[in-house]
Amino acid sequence: MLKKIAGQRIWTTEEGQGAPRLFLHCSLGQSESLFSLAAALPPARNLFFDLPGHGKSGPWQGEDLHKDVFDVAEALLQGPTHVVGHSFGGTVALRLAVERPDLVSRLTMIDPVFFAAARRGAEDDADAHSAYKVASPAFVNAWEAGDMEAASKAFLAQWGTGKPWDAMSQTTRERIMGQIHLIAAAVPVLENDAPGLLDRLDRVTCPVDLIEGGASDPVMSKIVTALAADLPQARHHVIEGAGHMVAVTHPQEVAAAMAGRGAVISA
Repeated sequence: MLKKIAGQRIWTTEEGQGAPRLFLHCSLGQSESLFSLAAALPPARNLFFDLPGHGKSGPWQGEDLHKDVFDVAEALLQGPTHVVGHSFGGTVALRLAVERPDLVSRLTMIDPVFFAAARRGAEDDADAHSAYKVASPAFVNAWEAGDMEAASKAFLAQWGTGKPWDAMSQTTRERIMGQIHLIAAAVPVLENDAPGLLDRLDRVTCPVDLIEGGASDPVMSKIVTALAADLPQARHHVIEGAGHMVAVTHPQEVAAAMAGRGAVISA
């Protein structure tokens, strides 16, 4: 269903009955990417929406993408809800738990790309500081040169499923190039923590699952480990052999981790 929410034209989907569970997908993705994960979890009233500029939602209208997605998610929550977020969606889920703890009964972050968490404590390490960014220098150089195809290829090489660019359909490549500006729009929050979430993590009082792909970019382990250290109620799981798209490629393993099965790195 397409409707106006928090100033955006948003496509929403709802299925099942029971306690509510909201899913937040990754950048350049769409809500249906998390359907398999939802199906692997215990029954619930599952809520999904396509982020602004993604899937069946309308183009993004605004100046602060992260806040706009937060506003949409907040508007959809009618009471305490289990919020599940992957990648960019995981960072929005964290923001909900910090700013609206009354609405988040449980928090699950899967490979959350909150680079600011890894960078905290590395301010004096120039190499580390420059490494903990949204994408590689190849992405930055291509973006600054206005080469959207090269920027898209560089971004997917680091954060995609591993499918070669040339193996994608022309329609898919054009869609991604048309959305790649949304990656740059998220930088103020993901890299610089513009809303100051890291200084307010003590507001998160609900149970937390932090799940990372063992074969994801090495910075992910630093992000998740840093968040786990500041969220003592968190369980930290690693899905061995899975990359950044672990929520899509390994839904059964992620569901098992959320159920408390498998090794816990920290608790």
